[in-house]
Amino acid sequence: MLTATALTAPLALAAPATAAPAAPYTATALKLTVDAGGRTCTVDADLYRPAGVDAAHPAPAVMTTNGFGGSKSDGSTAATAKAFASRGYVALAYSGLGFGKSGCPVSLDDPEIDGRAASQLIDFLAGTRAADDGTRVDYVTEDRAADGGPDPRVGMIGGSYGGAIQLATAAVDPRVDALVPLITWNDLSYSLDPNNAGRTDGVTGPVPGAYKKEWTGGFFLIGEAQGLLNPSLDPSRIGGAGCLHFVADACRTKRLLDSGSYPADRTAAMLKYARGVSPVSYLKSVKAPTLLVQGEADTLFNLNEATATYRTLKAQGTDTKMIWQSWGHSGGMADPAPGELDLGKGNLETSYVGRRILAWFDRYLHHRTGTDTGPAFAYYRDWAADGDPYGTADTFPAGGARKLYLSGDGRLVDSRAKVVRGSREYRNWLIPTSHSESSLAGTLGMSDPAPYDLRGTALDWTSDPVGDTPLDVAGIPRATLKVVSPAAERTQHSADAADRLVLFAKLYDIAPDGSRTLVHRLVAPVRVPDATRAFTVQLPGIVHRYAPGHRLRFTIAASDGAYKGNRGIKPVTVTSAPGDTGVLELPVVQGSVR
Repeated sequence: MLTATALTAPLALAAPATAAPAAPYTATALKLTVDAGGRTCTVDADLYRPAGVDAAHPAPAVMTTNGFGGSKSDGSTAATAKAFASRGYVALAYSGLGFGKSGCPVSLDDPEIDGRAASQLIDFLAGTRAADDGTRVDYVTEDRAADGGPDPRVGMIGGSYGGAIQLATAAVDPRVDALVPLITWNDLSYSLDPNNAGRTDGVTGPVPGAYKKEWTGGFFLIGEAQGLLNPSLDPSRIGGAGCLHFVADACRTKRLLDSGSYPADRTAAMLKYARGVSPVSYLKSVKAPTLLVQGEADTLFNLNEATATYRTLKAQGTDTKMIWQSWGHSGGMADPAPGELDLGKGNLETSYVGRRILAWFDRYLHHRTGTDTGPAFAYYRDWAADGDPYGTADTFPAGGARKLYLSGDGRLVDSRAKVVRGSREYRNWLIPTSHSESSLAGTLGMSDPAPYDLRGTALDWTSDPVGDTPLDVAGIPRATLKVVSPAAERTQHSADAADRLVLFAKLYDIAPDGSRTLVHRLVAPVRVPDATRAFTVQLPGIVHRYAPGHRLRFTIAASDGAYKGNRGIKPVTVTSAPGDTGVLELPVVQGSVR
């Protein structure tokens, strides 16, 4: 049985502690009382002051806070603060509201609560307010704000929950100068209840999705367990709507998702809240230069989330670049691949991502305008790990689209002329018949059964073997589909959106021996908007090499054990003809498919 304690450390981006010589800084534990969302909250923080930094010799500051369930003292948060303090930055590590020994309930990085609280910590770094014990700061490099007030030069860095808070803070406080959000979300309504049908970057489709029950349940357990983990919590930590440590709106959202129903009024309120506390709703106010780092091994916050944020920031003129690194919530966090950033070890100079982060802060916190901050887009290639593992491009997407067509005989072909006319059917059961992942297994370092789809409950289309040149995919695949399901047509106009058809799209790599790999265990849940019309599916972004002799397989399945699925039995037929068939679009940077 998983305990809250077992879940907490990995989700907080914990990493093994490493021995280090005496650091050239002093650390001071502080309490700062802030106003946040109508509550008074006490924030628990540690201030790291580099040796030699004083009012006559100021330095820029870096703020960092924990992932969900962590605190200022967890392996990565404290290590990150120490890493930057040892490199001459004033560092402030703090426990987010509702975590560690910081007060108030968990409010999901709401800009008007968590963001406003972080803004008051910037006041502290500006020297305009003191900590509760009277400590003041007068040694952070300052610029002059537009209103003539003090403007400390401040950057922020952190992962997951500690990533979204950066965007929330920058949205309410223009004094933030640089951001490095790692493996975080763009839209929580997509993260926790994804519908990949009709979705465009930064915009969730008109119909709620398939509830990501395992991830959401794990986070809820961690949040509610804060009272057990920190028994001396003050009354300000108590939440609402029946939850111990979540704000009322978050609690109501979880209750609706658990119910398995989507009545129109409650669903609209849920979507409004989830999006309202997410960057998708406030990125227009974010002007701070932003280096986005997202994990390829991440079924919680997939690559599409960072891509949506990237495109929005780029379109509005905010300086931004994006890196797709190897590790994420689903793997590699505790033991990154050689040469990859390890927050717990602070290997900034010896990792590609670390060097990019250092350059980012050098450019925007030290104002060294000649610093090269790297290409617009970089992506980790596991097949090149022994050499130069990162591919780069000046634009996103990096390559071109290659179209494959769904033939009636179960093949993926490269032209409509090769499509064979035919129809095939699958049928769902009332229990899950497909497995992609046990969502918390990768985070906890536990084993997970290989993905599978029971016969008759999924449909596959498979390409010919890749030729002598490998097929390299880097980007976000898309599929256009048309299904026939009279049972779904009868229920799709129900007042409860949960009655609409659900299916799951995914990409496999089939080896010459017949073994198959579900790329990073990623799937695209779809709640079909209208079963009488064609619809487009945006699959999760991937970086993957199909080696010579391997085949690509596109699958749609009736269910997935990590998600809530269909209500009732809804058989599905897919019909193909040369002039009317499904299309898969691959973002290919090398090679082709026959």
